[in-house]
Amino acid sequence: MEPNPGDDPAPTAALLCSLLSLGVPPGFGHQMFELYRLQTAALRRRRRREMMEREWRRRQYLRRRRAFLLSSIAAALSLLSTTSRLVWVRARRPGQNLWATAEAFDDEEWKAQFRVSRVTFDYLLDLIGPAIKRRRTNYRVPIEPRRRLAITLWWFARSGEYRSIADMFDVGIATVCMIVRQVSSAIVERLFHRFVSLPSGPRLDDTLQAFKDRCYPQCAGAIGGTHIPIAPPRDNPDHYLNKSGWHSVILQAVVDHNLCFTDVYAGWPGSSSSAAVLSSSDLYLKAEDRPDGYLFPRERSLLSEGVEIPVHLIGDTSFPLKPWLMKGYSEEQQLSPERRRFTYTLTSARSVVDAAFTRLKGRWRCLLKKSDIDISMMPRVVAACCVLHNICEVRGDSFLPEWNIDMAPSESYLRQPDTESSEGDTYCTAEVIRDTITYNLLTILQY
Repeated sequence: MEPNPGDDPAPTAALLCSLLSLGVPPGFGHQMFELYRLQTAALRRRRRREMMEREWRRRQYLRRRRAFLLSSIAAALSLLSTTSRLVWVRARRPGQNLWATAEAFDDEEWKAQFRVSRVTFDYLLDLIGPAIKRRRTNYRVPIEPRRRLAITLWWFARSGEYRSIADMFDVGIATVCMIVRQVSSAIVERLFHRFVSLPSGPRLDDTLQAFKDRCYPQCAGAIGGTHIPIAPPRDNPDHYLNKSGWHSVILQAVVDHNLCFTDVYAGWPGSSSSAAVLSSSDLYLKAEDRPDGYLFPRERSLLSEGVEIPVHLIGDTSFPLKPWLMKGYSEEQQLSPERRRFTYTLTSARSVVDAAFTRLKGRWRCLLKKSDIDISMMPRVVAACCVLHNICEVRGDSFLPEWNIDMAPSESYLRQPDTESSEGDTYCTAEVIRDTITYNLLTILQY
């Protein structure tokens, strides 16, 4: 029997002292009673807490047991019965669509449809097939990687409506959108760094020699930009409106002598200048963060009249002048014969950029028309097309003449905005390097 806290503790304490035959005064017994009462209360709270914890563990056990039983029953039923989902599963029927007859295409027809040869298609499938393969479920057999890649290449080549592509490949409309996203991401994640990189070692030697053969020395590539049409985005649409009056994102790329992209930076709004896009790119940070301010190894530099001429890129007048980035002189000024010759030579060597962009957009025409893909996905789509372009160029997958479209504005294809000269170039180290090349061009080419 537990004591009542409301009772007078003195008689109880005296009784305890007498029962325990302790020769202590009643005041001390009162203290003993208080200690006993506190310990009893603490014991009562501890027991109550243990009972609550025991009840909570019991409920958790019953909940897990119930979930396990339900999942076991569901698994057993899935093995014993066939489930039909007529509402959200599209029945794939063998029929007369593009994919049903694709395997019977000859090499010419295959390339006309998918923009790559059958050999290159199989090569791509070997590279990214494991990444785009999906596991089989109890409801249906997944779409095979070969068809997934074919859907994506067909969309890249034409940027058609999802509904028409769905009918041609006998898949759902939402499935087309999902496949384009997944395959584009797989191409970028698995192949970008393998096929898109600045030249180094023997590749750099070949690039320098190739541009030297074009009468321009110490050049490791040409940089340029182009606008990719997009549908007006929901957020900040005015930021994507370029000077020609249509919405776009900018692709900045470095191109070598083989018309291959060695650096790709895409996604900036169309209202941005070339200098602004460059200053935010990894290429710019890579060069400016180096102590010597060069983009390529300094030991590859040449010395002319006491001036060090580094390996550099070349661009048009919309880019800033840097020791690692040369550009021609502005035509607004009266140019000397030497400066006019330098500007003409640089512009001629830089033409590889325009040729590469023409081939890129001619092969993958999704970059020529406004597509309905989300704006956040456009950088990956552009990068994936650049990777595929490089693979085709490296493997010798020829560019057909009929793909070389006319870039004049029309209902489908839009005119590129005019470039504006970059302001703020002052007399600096880059200016000294450019003047040295200008007035010693023939001598430097003989090195």
